[in-house]
Amino acid sequence: MTRDWSALPSANSLWEATAAPARDFPVLSGDQQADVVIIGAGYTGLSAAHHIARSGLVPIVLEANRPGWGASGRNGGVITAKFRLSFREIDAVHGRAMARRMYEIAHESTDMVEELVSEFDIASANLTRTGQVKAAHNETTLRAAIDEADWMTREMGSAEVRILDKNAVRDETGSDIFVGGVLNPGSGGIHPLNYLRGLADGVARRGVSVFQESPVMRLRREKDGIVAETPQGAVRARQAIIATNSYSDLTGATAHLQRTLVPFRSAMVATAQLPRNLAGRLMPTGRTYTETKRMMRWFRMVDNRVIFGGRGAFGKQDSQAAFDALRKAMVGIFPDLAEVPLEYKWSGLVAMTLDSVPHIGRLDDRTLVSLGYNGAGVAMSSLMGRYLAAFVRGESPDVGLLDVSRMKTIPLYPLREPAVRMVAGWYQFLDAIGR
Repeated sequence: MTRDWSALPSANSLWEATAAPARDFPVLSGDQQADVVIIGAGYTGLSAAHHIARSGLVPIVLEANRPGWGASGRNGGVITAKFRLSFREIDAVHGRAMARRMYEIAHESTDMVEELVSEFDIASANLTRTGQVKAAHNETTLRAAIDEADWMTREMGSAEVRILDKNAVRDETGSDIFVGGVLNPGSGGIHPLNYLRGLADGVARRGVSVFQESPVMRLRREKDGIVAETPQGAVRARQAIIATNSYSDLTGATAHLQRTLVPFRSAMVATAQLPRNLAGRLMPTGRTYTETKRMMRWFRMVDNRVIFGGRGAFGKQDSQAAFDALRKAMVGIFPDLAEVPLEYKWSGLVAMTLDSVPHIGRLDDRTLVSLGYNGAGVAMSSLMGRYLAAFVRGESPDVGLLDVSRMKTIPLYPLREPAVRMVAGWYQFLDAIGR
């Protein structure tokens, strides 16, 4: 099976409009040899290539389109040390030791982004570590957020978490609709496409071969390794890494992994540049922000523009209804934006998993995978490249709940679309009645 690329949305994103020029990579032609062939030139694949090359091995990266075309160039640029599954939930189900290990991995992931930006001197990534505020829309969700923060402080030693009252959140956001919130200073923001292009350029300058417009149509085993076949060439390697995430169904070579994922469209809009006085009132600290609603919205200020995002409709196409809903929600939080035009709107696919955490490890003796970032992938996918390199070297890193042996196939997979819509509708109802 090969996806019909003409059906995919064309990005009209702020990131594409403001990104540094993209390096032009060759198309694979003929046969190549490598220690590891990496399928996908997103954060996962490029970080893996960097760490594998630093180990003294030879990686080759194959990208079906251009680096940054997929989720790594379409996301909101929010960096958080978390999973969709909370640490408290992990503790309740899997025990304190597992919760602490997952906490360590989450914080290692945000540090990895900073390390890679520094390693490759990606100034255009505009990395910030000013923190993220979870803004509560009612007293019930505020109490839950405070309770969670108190638990994190008490049980995980997360002393940096701070509780904010209504006035503090109003000063943070410029909005009066929130009743309070919680500040996590370790989070941050980034220009995601510049970060991606900086990684691609950086690994290429250090001798790693990256090929664009070279989709892997088939993976086949040979006696001494594995072969990745593209329309115009092939790479023979001892091991292969699949780093395609929500775009795993681009070709039949990786499509089987799509049955472990529920792709969910994440939509974003960006306003025109705001007048200086208005921009100074909204989000003046430069942090990133999320709501406590189940159908969570997030927002941040970039270059005097408000970027506002959230989960959109399931499917392969951009949804005007989703963009309209985002604008309505944005104006509900920031009434001063009612007359400000939108200049950009775009979307990308988030890879949800059945257990709400990513998965990494060996599928067999020659194939490794990392996918399923559940909407928090900028930092986590960057870190997974380091762990993939460790697996390639024959090590067995402790990845906690992320171990691929825990990965589950989505039951009744053909029904996933109506199921997602039903759940999303239920969440919207609960948000509307303040539950």
